[in-house]
Amino acid sequence: MAFHPLRDLTASEIKQAASLIRQLHRDHELVFKAITLEEPQKDLVLDYFRAEKNGTPLPAVPRVVFAAYYFKDTDRFITTHVNLTDNAIERTERMSPKFHGNVDFHEVEAVEELTLKDPTVIAEIAKLKLPDHLCVIAEAWIFGSDGVVDHDRQYQVYMFVGEKSNLDSNHYARPLAFSPVVDTARMRVTRIDYIPTGNTHTAHETKPWEYTKPNEYVPEALNIRKDLKPLRVLQPEGTSYSIDSENVLQWQKWHMRVCFNYREGVHLRDVCYDGRPVFYRVSLSEMTVPYADPRSPYHRKQAFDLGDIGAGLVANNLALGCDCLGSITYLDGLVTSPSGEPLVKKNAICIHEQDNGIGWKHTNYRTERSCVVRNRELVIQQILTVSNYEYILAYIFNQAGEMHYEVRATGILSTAAIDSGDSAPWGTVVHDGVLAQHHQHLLSLRIDPAIGSYETGNRLAYSECYTLPMDDFNPHGNGYISKTTVVDKPGGLDLDASKNRVFMIQNDQIRNAVNHLPISYKIQVPPMQGIMAHKDSFHFKRAEFADHSIYLTKYGHDELFSGGKYTNQSRGGGGIKTWAARHDNVVDNDIVVWVQFGMNHVPRIEDFPVMPVEIMKVGFKPVNFFTKNPSIDVPPSRQEVNQSKMVPPSETSICCNGTDSKL
Repeated sequence: MAFHPLRDLTASEIKQAASLIRQLHRDHELVFKAITLEEPQKDLVLDYFRAEKNGTPLPAVPRVVFAAYYFKDTDRFITTHVNLTDNAIERTERMSPKFHGNVDFHEVEAVEELTLKDPTVIAEIAKLKLPDHLCVIAEAWIFGSDGVVDHDRQYQVYMFVGEKSNLDSNHYARPLAFSPVVDTARMRVTRIDYIPTGNTHTAHETKPWEYTKPNEYVPEALNIRKDLKPLRVLQPEGTSYSIDSENVLQWQKWHMRVCFNYREGVHLRDVCYDGRPVFYRVSLSEMTVPYADPRSPYHRKQAFDLGDIGAGLVANNLALGCDCLGSITYLDGLVTSPSGEPLVKKNAICIHEQDNGIGWKHTNYRTERSCVVRNRELVIQQILTVSNYEYILAYIFNQAGEMHYEVRATGILSTAAIDSGDSAPWGTVVHDGVLAQHHQHLLSLRIDPAIGSYETGNRLAYSECYTLPMDDFNPHGNGYISKTTVVDKPGGLDLDASKNRVFMIQNDQIRNAVNHLPISYKIQVPPMQGIMAHKDSFHFKRAEFADHSIYLTKYGHDELFSGGKYTNQSRGGGGIKTWAARHDNVVDNDIVVWVQFGMNHVPRIEDFPVMPVEIMKVGFKPVNFFTKNPSIDVPPSRQEVNQSKMVPPSETSICCNGTDSKL
């Protein structure tokens, strides 16, 4: 059976690939890190699109799998490409020792278990003299890089105190000041790092633990509010979207294919509006979280949540009625277990509609007639749990031809021990003896555009506003103009609020029928303080994308990950800066635009024990793509449909009805 070239891998295809690879290495037990669809050759996919459109015979597009794996209990990291169509191995490569595979939670659990069973760690725990009701919890972290003894694949294991009787107790409120290091090839503890707890680099031997009160978040440990009444989202006639068995989604003139893999999680392909292409592929490419604490071992503390781990591997099961509201469609994701078996991520994606206020409105003040349209949105959402943090990732579409990518960061701060009563300039004390270190969440969104057509190239441009000189033409000095500049070379670019700089992806070969300007989509990206680490640091070198809000490159096959394909303990190189350095032609060509956004997280005490969501959002809006507001035909808002209810005010609910107030 021939599959659509963009369809996700099936369970049978994963089994087929794993079987061929096992036959290749009959004398070894394999530990798989990934079996995923190799990005199909773009020119072949576009030929397939043309045949679909024209009703001609569909061309064959090979189904190729990329697999990454280890020989068990060794550091031999191998990648293989399998041609499923031909049922054959295409090529196999033993990777250089400088490259390491991503982690998985089977491995994390094994590392944490062996850490707690290690005799040197047991001896260290004994020094704490913990009460019988308490225990020590190990949390395996990415080791990071500093150029010093970081060639071997390792974990830095941070230690905390937890409650034996309650596995959901907040152990992040009780961090410890020692950290074992585990070698994954040999699966053993190689040393214990002692962690400074003051404002110097000096660390001390483990001492008996001093009691710290808990700081819990689970509802049974709290006095929950009792005055909050239900709010329900109802769609009595069902949803306005449809989705088929291959996850092709249609909603309000939008058409797209919803895809999922172990690394990017949810990504979208062939995104069109009213039959017109907008994006060939949209995906979250990478997210790095570099920490600010200069003391060892925290100077290496930097996660790449997609490259080191994988958004698909850590996808939550979005239980009905909790993570999404209303009438919901759930889609499963498919990843691979370490044994090479297909592993279903149940309910990894939720799709639903939501109301986001008014979409547009006008009241004719002469007749007092009001026309108002609600802003209905389609949400395609995934939630990640990466140890302590949660990320709610959502593609949001509306009826005005706009797409937004929204990230909500929540979860628990990664914490470190600090001497009681002390403070540190690289973090915030959020609980007695608990330091939450400053850090950044820096995300890179990969946009492979197809503005208006798959047959023509695109360009990146930016508009800026300038004040006109006060002269005979502008005698009152009120005039200003907008000027557009085409970006003619690859590389990094930044916003400039002083000029209202706005980036646009244009198709110069298709002009608007009314104003004859190039059809475009503008990028609304919030201001971002780029990576704070020094440019000579490994934090900076590894996060190649994190120094500019925008990067522009020419499309390159298999160039999907802005921080490089292998980020675990990487030292930089092989990512977006490498591709930009080719100096390719990027004007009216097949380009990729990389949008960076994020936050510099200086923790607040209000972020603990669980932080309220921090929202980061990027928007893509049509500019001269349509001949009028594309949502002008949305049905007006009507009370007989909305069925809103009036709630009369009561005397007790009015907070400002007193008579004793004085001006």
